[in-house]
Amino acid sequence: MRLEKKVAVIAGAGCGNGMGRSFPEAFAKEGADLVLNYHKQPSGQMEDYIESLRSYGVKVFGLEGDISQEATARDLIGLAVKEFGRVDILLNTQGITGEALTEELSLEQWERMHAVHLTSMFLTCRYAVPIMKQQRYGRIINIASQTGQKGAVRLSHYASAKAGIIGFTKCLARETGAYNITVNCIAPGPIQTQMLDAASDSWKQDKLAELVLPRFGLLEEVTPTAIFLASEPDGNLYTGQTLGPNCGDVML
Repeated sequence: MRLEKKVAVIAGAGCGNGMGRSFPEAFAKEGADLVLNYHKQPSGQMEDYIESLRSYGVKVFGLEGDISQEATARDLIGLAVKEFGRVDILLNTQGITGEALTEELSLEQWERMHAVHLTSMFLTCRYAVPIMKQQRYGRIINIASQTGQKGAVRLSHYASAKAGIIGFTKCLARETGAYNITVNCIAPGPIQTQMLDAASDSWKQDKLAELVLPRFGLLEEVTPTAIFLASEPDGNLYTGQTLGPNCGDVML
């Protein structure tokens, strides 16, 4: 129960088999009360998922909406303040994927990728940071990707958005450290999720050949990194960092 009595806001939650489901479960098991944002989830299933999280003895509230829109980000942080009076942890897990050569990308595809991954994180942080400054405490954790560190064919829109997250995280860490706020990234390698399922077979074969540990990771091998960064004293001295559970795909 390393996060007991903490309030965690998680953007990009979901009831499928992706990171949006695994992170809320991991945080609930550690005792954190939750405020979840989700979007376009199957009718009724998200409500059932939220109820299952409450079985861990924590309070859980949900807000449906596109987190790349400012009103949704504002209302998400506002809901946490309304229900709990504080925001201890902000975890940004939201994301989409898609493959195309740069010359084939439409402006709409490019802008949507950056809106969902990068603009949304700016917005949630923009509204959470003033609350954390008042508390003089906060943990912000942004999910990036090893693709943002090394690049990949047919993923220029995705990789550039993830690289932007890493750069944004470093800047925000420098801006907020004096207020006892830490800001870090997790940059996983390929993880067995819905997003990986959507990748082509040829892409998955090529990626496996690149990995030092020649397999794709599991969600339960990534969530402990977020718990570590959110916990005390575990994550106290980490800020502006990018932690990489990536099977050796990127070594820094």
